[in-house]
Amino acid sequence: MPPRPRPPNNHNQQRPLPSNHYPEPKQSTTPGYRIKAGVILTRAPLLTREETPFESAFYLYQKRLNERLVAPFRRQFYYKQDTAADLDFRIKLRERHGVPAKDIGRYNPRSRMAWNDEVLVGSNTGSPEVTMEKLLADAEVRVSEDGEPIAPEERVPVERPVPRRTEADEKNDVKRLDRAMDRTLYLVVRRGEGENAVWEFPAGAVPTDETLHETAPRVLAESAGVNMNTWIVGRVPVAHHVVKPVLGEDGTSVVSRGEKVFFLKGRIMAGQADLAGNKHGLTDFQWLTQEELKQVLTFEYYHSVRNMMELR
Repeated sequence: MPPRPRPPNNHNQQRPLPSNHYPEPKQSTTPGYRIKAGVILTRAPLLTREETPFESAFYLYQKRLNERLVAPFRRQFYYKQDTAADLDFRIKLRERHGVPAKDIGRYNPRSRMAWNDEVLVGSNTGSPEVTMEKLLADAEVRVSEDGEPIAPEERVPVERPVPRRTEADEKNDVKRLDRAMDRTLYLVVRRGEGENAVWEFPAGAVPTDETLHETAPRVLAESAGVNMNTWIVGRVPVAHHVVKPVLGEDGTSVVSRGEKVFFLKGRIMAGQADLAGNKHGLTDFQWLTQEELKQVLTFEYYHSVRNMMELR
């Protein structure tokens, strides 16, 4: 028998949909956010941080170990015999108990006790302050050009290094950049006066014809002036802060719009902030360390940006 014809499959055929099949789009009841771009402007550390006691002891150990391993110091190779420089070196060598190195303390790398090259806990032999004083004392000229010893009161004092703490540190002047030289400083500005004053990073609204990395330097110039040589590090935000909108009692009316602030990182190489004639109602500025920022920024604001902070 011939095969029976199969009925047509109508499952894959598109059926006409009613005109009201798709629901009408609903208007969002969530209030919009104002998009802002800000700059976290930083001054990088200008000095290395102070050594810890462990680091000072380790550096001293390395110096003593180096003295044990290197070839003996040959005075005749560096100084002509019986010259003023040779006499000066011999005087200082006797003061160091025959040790050529200037900053390893009373330690003889050629003696039978050379293995004992570590200092005891609490010793200040390797501290930077003691080392600096030893080097300064050794730098004084003890013998005149005629080969005669110079009396202590007639010796020319050696110029001392500039102290790590500056005048701005002593006065706690938070507007100057020459303070906390071994720390990162952050520029914060104050918006408003009195009880309504708020400390924050420079930020401003992003217009529709600008991007974040275009708005950020413009807002910085409008806020802190153009007398700064700055550099915006990249085009990607390093932090963001969200301010939720404030709704009315009915839950729909917007009392205050929300904000989403995206921060870009910047560096200052020269210059200083100047708020004169700024366009954002700013009344004051400060250069603060990370610990000082916690005291002036709100908890939520600091919590939003803390992860981009430097380690020091």
